[in-house]
Amino acid sequence: MSSRRRLAWLLLLLFPALFGVNMLAARYATFVPPNALALGRWLLVALFLLPFVWPRLRANASALGREWPDILLFGALGMWICGAFVYIGAHSSSALNIGLIYAASPILVVLLGRLIDKEPLGAGRIAGIVLCLAGVAAVFTRGQIANLLDIQLGTGDLWIAAGSASWGLYSVLLRHRPSRFDPLTRLCLFSFAGSLILLPFTVGEAILWGPPDLGDPRVWLAWLTIALVPGIGAYAAYGFCVTELGASRTSVAMYLGPPYVGVMAWAALGERPQWYHLLGIALVLPGLFLATRPAAGR
Repeated sequence: MSSRRRLAWLLLLLFPALFGVNMLAARYATFVPPNALALGRWLLVALFLLPFVWPRLRANASALGREWPDILLFGALGMWICGAFVYIGAHSSSALNIGLIYAASPILVVLLGRLIDKEPLGAGRIAGIVLCLAGVAAVFTRGQIANLLDIQLGTGDLWIAAGSASWGLYSVLLRHRPSRFDPLTRLCLFSFAGSLILLPFTVGEAILWGPPDLGDPRVWLAWLTIALVPGIGAYAAYGFCVTELGASRTSVAMYLGPPYVGVMAWAALGERPQWYHLLGIALVLPGLFLATRPAAGR
């Protein structure tokens, strides 16, 4: 096994925790308008990465002319819809609904991977996905599966569903659309593109409801946190894993998010894990193993 592939398997276990920080921040930073929150995040990501990727951008400048439609597409899917839409939905959608809706995202990725890339779906992978879904459901229903019957979709849930579907498309197309640029350089380009797309929505948001309070240090702390941790860290790790391991296998690792979020909430907010968290982990981990095992002959 190559060193890049070993690194990809390590990052597969890490990036869901980095993405979990975004969920916590979305619930915390409701004092920042959602489009402004997304714009600040991705503009900072782009500016942070630019000095590091500039030599590679210059060396492959001719590729920009060919790839700019893809760059705009990924900026819209991964930074605008997966960014602002989730922040909008977080204002009114419950944590249970958000978790369950996003739990469907890897299923969409697997199905799209099967449709576009002809990735095989064996019995083991299907069983792994079912176990992962059961583990996620156990966490978000507090071990009472009957709570699933009480779910009512509202406006916030529809925003989250749109973000979840967009994430599925982003994940599959990321591998399906080859590029001359490495994953970190692509992330910088996607971030700039997403910032351009977000700009008019942020201006309109400021006119209608007011801009963020730039004198509030919490605003800058929120921007910096979501730019560095779930922005650069999670997206770069995710893109690397998709390239090395494939979209379906990588996306299923998102099921590790709920256990990670539970641990982080315990550390940051003093919320102690309950028995259903342990049940969720006990279901998710073997499910992750089954769903990510290479198919026979691959």
